[in-house]
Formats: sequence, C-alpha cells, structure tokens
Amino acid sequence: MDKLDDMASVYEFDPFTGNIPATKVEITVSCRNLLDKDTFSKSDPSEYYFFQCCSICHMHIYIYIYIYFGRTEVIDNTLNPDFVRKFILDYFFEEKQNLRFDFRLEKPLGGIPGKKCGTIILSAEELGNCRDSATMQFCANKLDKKDFFGKSDPFMVFYRSNEDGTFTICHKTEVVKNTLNPVWQSFTIPVRALCNGDYDRTIKVEVYDWDRDGSHDFIGEFTTSYRELARGQSQFNVYEVSCLQTPQAIPSSLCKHKQGSVTLLSFSVESEFTFLDYIKGNPSQSTSLHYMNPYQMNAYAMALKAVGEIIQDYDSDKMFPALGFGAKLPPDGRVSHEFPLNGNIENPYCNGIEGILEAYHQSLKTVQLYGPTNFAPVVNHVARYAAAVQDGSQYFVLLIITDGVISDMSQTKEAIVNGAKLPMSIIIVGVGQAEFDAMVELDGDDIRISSRGKLAERDIVQFVPFRDYMDRTGNHVLSMARLAKDVLAEIPDQFISYMKSRGIKPNPAPPPYTPPGHTHHTQI
Repeated sequence: MDKLDDMASVYEFDPFTGNIPATKVEITVSCRNLLDKDTFSKSDPSEYYFFQCCSICHMHIYIYIYIYFGRTEVIDNTLNPDFVRKFILDYFFEEKQNLRFDFRLEKPLGGIPGKKCGTIILSAEELGNCRDSATMQFCANKLDKKDFFGKSDPFMVFYRSNEDGTFTICHKTEVVKNTLNPVWQSFTIPVRALCNGDYDRTIKVEVYDWDRDGSHDFIGEFTTSYRELARGQSQFNVYEVSCLQTPQAIPSSLCKHKQGSVTLLSFSVESEFTFLDYIKGNPSQSTSLHYMNPYQMNAYAMALKAVGEIIQDYDSDKMFPALGFGAKLPPDGRVSHEFPLNGNIENPYCNGIEGILEAYHQSLKTVQLYGPTNFAPVVNHVARYAAAVQDGSQYFVLLIITDGVISDMSQTKEAIVNGAKLPMSIIIVGVGQAEFDAMVELDGDDIRISSRGKLAERDIVQFVPFRDYMDRTGNHVLSMARLAKDVLAEIPDQFISYMKSRGIKPNPAPPPYTPPGHTHHTQI
C-alpha cells in the first residue's frame, strides 16, 4: 500500500455529520505598515500579544475578561512582519451553525491619536486532526549572487496555499552566510502546517538573500507539494529557482530567470494517525452552488446538461469518464482532486449525460466538498489519455465546471502548456458570482498562456461565465442553447489546428452504399 494512503486513519466517514462539538482553527498573524518607533533602524515587532476573549453572562450583564494566550516570535528590522508561529484555538459551535473558516480579517492598529499605526492581518483555516510530522533537509547550488562585496546569505521561506488562492507562511530556514551553495539544517514541521493533510496542495518556496537591515533581496522561487516531497531524494525533487514565477513586480533587468537550483536531500515522516474534518460546503444547504433543489437543477447540472447534450453526439459510444475534484472521500476522508463521480476507480465511465448527472447527484451524498481547488490533476489526467492517441483517431474535450477559485495556478498553466501539444481541448464554465480573472487568464484569448518561459503551442481553452446566460424571462431552454453555442464555438478551430500541425488528413470517404442485387453505374 502507498505510504501516503497508509497515513490516513480509517474510521467511519460521514460527509454530513460531525460527532464532537468543536473544531480546531489555526490563526496566522501578519502586520503591515507598522508605526516606526526606532530612531536609527526599523522597529522590531517583538512580543505582539494575542488574547482569547471570553464572554461571561451573569444577571444579564456581560463582563469581558482577557486571558493571555501566547505571543509571536521576534522578527528584526521590519515594519511588515509575517509571523511563522501559529495560534491554534478550539472553536465551539452549535449543532446547526453554518461555518466557514477561510476568511481573512484586517484591522487597523490604534494607540497614538492622529497617527496610523499599521494593520494587523489574521488568516484562519479549519485544521484537520493530522498528527504526522515531516523532517526534511535541503541544499542549493549556484544561487544567484546578490551581494556586491561577497557571496549571498541565502534562506528559504515556505508557504502553503489557501482555498482562496492566497498563501500562508509556514516555515523559515536559518540563514547560511556567504555561500552560493548552502546546505540548510534539517527541520521538522507538522504536516497540517505544511499542507493541512492535503498531499496535493501547492507549497511555494521563496529563496532570499539575507540583508541586515531587513530588506532581503528576492532570489527566486519554486513550487512543490507534499506528495512530491514524499518521494524523497530523487531527480523529481531538484527544483529550478526562477524569478519568472513570482507575483511580485521584479524588473526584467534584475531577473535572469534561472537563479540556481534547490535539491531535497532527505525526507521522512513520523506517522501517528490523521484526521476526520467537519462538513464544509454542505450541498444540502440552499446557499451552496451544489444545492440539490427538488424542483430545478443547480447551475452545475444545467451547465453540464447544456454543453454535454451537444458534444455527446460526437462520441460514438456515449460513455464518458466523469471526475470530481476538491473533496474528501469515504471511508477515511482522504482528500482527492481527481476522483470518479460514480465511485468506481476501475471504470469511471458514465452512460451519456444522464448517467453523469446521476453520478454527480449521488456523489454529493457520499463525499465531503473540500478546498483548495486544484485543476492540474484533472487536466493531467485527460492529457495522459490524449498522449497515448496522437494519430488523429481520437480527440479529447475536457469540460470543467467550477466556481472560479483555483489554488494551483502555476501547475495548471504548466499542464495546459503541455496539453497544447496533444489532441485535447478544455472548456471551462464558471458558475456563481465570483470574479473569474484567473479563468480569463487560462482562456488565453488576449495573451497566449505560458509556463516557465514557454508559450503554449496553440490555444486549447475556452471559458464562459454561466451567469451571462441566465435568461431573466426564465426561458432556460434558450439560455442553455446560447451557452452551448458559445462554449463550443472554438472547438472546431482547435481540432483543425491540431490536425494541421501534425499533418493528419481526414480518412477517405467510404464508397456509396449499393443495395444488394444492384450494380453501381458511374456516368462520365
């Protein structure tokens, strides 16, 4: 059995219920634009205190008392600290309370009248019960030199991705002085701090050149995942450090793209038992986009039916593999980003669009919706099929229906760039009222999508927002017909572009049918 699967504790999994009255929440603290109190250097925001507020009701009079809970580490010479130390709290709730734990809260800091004292940022995420810890060690080779009078003083900062696409700091290595080839000390980190038990969650690692005044120079970054790290020392865990992937605005004159490499030297896990989380995104709640209304289809089902009923006519047997992504699966609550909707790993095929809809509705009763949202696994899943049949005999169309949140943008871009060389297209339908900027970027109509400095060979993605096709008159038949037309508009050109690029010509037309007993005459 796979080591990663071994790490999931097995006990009864119920996607709709939890049996204990509390869940643990991890609080991450950052500050921005703190008031500078030092005369000759930046403030050292040491010992910021955080308190758990308890409300005691007595005789209809509320008395608030503050209980000391803990404090952050000291970070020298910065007015914008990102604290690594976490605060884990028990959050108690009533049985029918509807909760989300993916919020970000910003509050201004006061204390000096008339002055802006900065902002404190609290990020919270519901924690799983994963008790495993990972120990790992890294080294680097030929990191880009940043110092004018000596070699770099490099250190690394690790971030885990969040469901909303942001990143939360989870570890900093020590600084290794005056070297371009550092070997950092091994460190141990809880698996839930690194990925919260989701082995495919993106882990971003930034490499910096330490500066005494706190204005550290950015060298570059790379991304990985717990699943990749768990392979241990191998060719898969040697990472190019590149400044082209970073969202920060770095002048091109200061970026050489390849800034050296980082290698995983060792990786081990001390396993105890893992987790069962509580419901998140319950499809039985009317606020969920997956809400199963007994009187009408939800947006996911409507989009699937509208597009599927057109495209299914181009498939001879009308048997379609249907995958879900972003859920915990029974029996143990394992997180998956490419699971069969019908529950059959060996045969994920569904009979027509009606079969897919039936599998979709059934899966909502058996799995627990869970973030973050990763696209790359399903894109790569289809790409593996397409890579095996490149002679023009088959062409694959992946339909993704999503609320627009994406947590593995860089990996998805890479998967699309690789898929552009294969006989495949991707249709994305966005449901809900979210901003779909990331989906528009993946569409690539305005700017051809690229990854690691490599442009996609051709445009294979078409995105449309579902809300643009909701007919206010209630005529969903016309609305869905317009949706299907626009969604499928680019497929013929994408299909032809692949065939032309490979020099593949259509098969010759079969001879005309001649009924038995008749002779076919050709008149000249």
